[in-house]
Amino acid sequence: MLAASLAAQQATVTIVRPPLSTVILDRDGGLIADVGTQSRMWVRLADLPAHVGQAFIAVEDRRFYQHDGVDAIGVIGAIRDNVLRGFGARGASTITQQLIGAMGLVDRSDISMRRKLREAELARSLERRHTKAEILEAYLNWILFGNGWYGVESASRHYFGKSATELTIHEAAMLAALPKSPVGYDPRRRPSQALQRRNAVLALMRDQRFITPAQYRAARAAPLRTAPDDGYSVRAPHFSEWVRQWLVERFGISQVNSAGMRVVTTLDPRAQEAANRAMRDGLARVESLPGYRWPRYSPELVPAGGRTSYLQGMLVAMDPFNGDVIAMVGGRDYRHSEFNRAVQGVRQAGSAFKPFVYTAALAQGMPPTMILQDAPISLPRGDGPGRWEPENSDGTWSGAVTMRTALMRSINIPAIRLALAAGLDSVVVTARRLGITTPVPLYPPIAIGAADVNPLEMVAAYTGFANLGGHSSPRMITLVQDAGGTPIYEGPAAPPAPALDPRVAFQVTSMLQDAVERGTGTSVRRSGLAPAVSVAGKTGTTNDNADVWFIGYTSNLVAGVWLGFDQRQGIARGAFGGTLAAPIWGEFARMVYQHRPAPAHWPMPEGLVAVRVRRSDGAYEPNDTSSVTTVLEYFQQGQEPTPRGIAERVLRRLRPWAPIR
Repeated sequence: MLAASLAAQQATVTIVRPPLSTVILDRDGGLIADVGTQSRMWVRLADLPAHVGQAFIAVEDRRFYQHDGVDAIGVIGAIRDNVLRGFGARGASTITQQLIGAMGLVDRSDISMRRKLREAELARSLERRHTKAEILEAYLNWILFGNGWYGVESASRHYFGKSATELTIHEAAMLAALPKSPVGYDPRRRPSQALQRRNAVLALMRDQRFITPAQYRAARAAPLRTAPDDGYSVRAPHFSEWVRQWLVERFGISQVNSAGMRVVTTLDPRAQEAANRAMRDGLARVESLPGYRWPRYSPELVPAGGRTSYLQGMLVAMDPFNGDVIAMVGGRDYRHSEFNRAVQGVRQAGSAFKPFVYTAALAQGMPPTMILQDAPISLPRGDGPGRWEPENSDGTWSGAVTMRTALMRSINIPAIRLALAAGLDSVVVTARRLGITTPVPLYPPIAIGAADVNPLEMVAAYTGFANLGGHSSPRMITLVQDAGGTPIYEGPAAPPAPALDPRVAFQVTSMLQDAVERGTGTSVRRSGLAPAVSVAGKTGTTNDNADVWFIGYTSNLVAGVWLGFDQRQGIARGAFGGTLAAPIWGEFARMVYQHRPAPAHWPMPEGLVAVRVRRSDGAYEPNDTSSVTTVLEYFQQGQEPTPRGIAERVLRRLRPWAPIR
């Protein structure tokens, strides 16, 4: 029976591919996630430096190229040593036999003679079917290196932060030291034991003439260094899960879990690290404010049902010209909640929605110096019976203000009046053109951000201002390859879709620059962001201070920050987008531009005329260059004020736009 069973096994034994994880890489090729049933990445022997395979042969199977799968000389030596020194003093399993065990064809925990005979026969059968190179390649990709990392490529990525194709001699020796005892020789947890074992492998490589004495001395002198954070280039769990879900929808769960796909994403590791730090420090700063009364974040907290009781946040950063998502923080602690507040969340935008109102008005020819009345207003509710009597956040009234001043200071009542003058349907159409897909009801409160929006869509909407007219849809993946390296998906960068008149986008950008320099977003600069970095942006705060926002942009970066609770409640008294979200944005941008040149200024499109006017009433004032009392305003040709505009200004005061009672 035993002979018949072995004969049957011999007829079928062959190298099989193990399940391979999907590898998710940042834009520079750094590892950000590997997902699947096992953390394993296949690498071809031909792509590895010769010293990688040689290191394993030296320590595990020095007669690998001479035996037929079973090392008879090694077996005799092992028997002798076990007799002289006791059972277990020395093993004699070849690389081929270890591969048989790794593939699960025998149970290597079984120390019976029956198992050993079966393993030997299977090893010889495997050697008859495959070349030594094929067996060595399979061995290097099958074996466990500890910490749940299988195969030399996964081990190299996690221990050293590089592909196995880049391993040095001393790094290859360190990996070859691990199969004997992945725990005992873990270079991160037991560096002294690991170093001794590594050097022993190097000595074997020298003695077997795989390396020269000079190479041995140099490798032995090399310090034992491992990559920080398990070899990940940066932590981006919510982004990685977003990518994984997209892959599952397109290719199926079995492909993602075991087919060994390689995915190149748009993530910028430096930008992601900046986002992680800015959000971590900014949220902790909010929780340390005097009078803050909600539960504070702690890594030890165990939330129930994936809902967290502490303050949450999200940050998304994009390239405005191709939509590349270069950084994403979808929540505060992925271990506590996998819910991605950027992608899956829906929140009220508050005043971050107002630029859509001003865009709709400017597109209809209303000039940026138009006078708007900041005075009490009473309107039908629109969403029910009764009247709606909105107020400004500070409870005061400013009287007549220009469009620029109203947006810069984020005054509510002028925005409502302007939305009604432009038409609520025009405001909604503008938002739609800029990529907002969530329902926006046709009632006045939308002018100050009462509609629910998706945070990722809100950030992407501002790309239309940053690139002066085109909406860029978010892109996260540039390339997907199968396990053999063949492209199976390519995500080319699409040019921005035309959404706005470039002149209007420039006018809005000019006003939003004012909001950063002297309006509600001034805390952006207090982070230390260099003055050479031209920034435009808008704060947002909802009723009861439950949602706070800042969405800002330069000519080559758009980013948005949101803070709030999963279960909607006020953050703190006096909490505004300008005081809580804008500083986080500023800190993020400061770190990003430490590694980038300052962005270019926005070029003024043709068809605009720059005229210096008074901030107070928009009157022509060419002789006063003070930025406190005047501003260089941009008008569509034919709208610019002239010295004769004084009479026109008086007329406007007598007949203000959109008087509403």
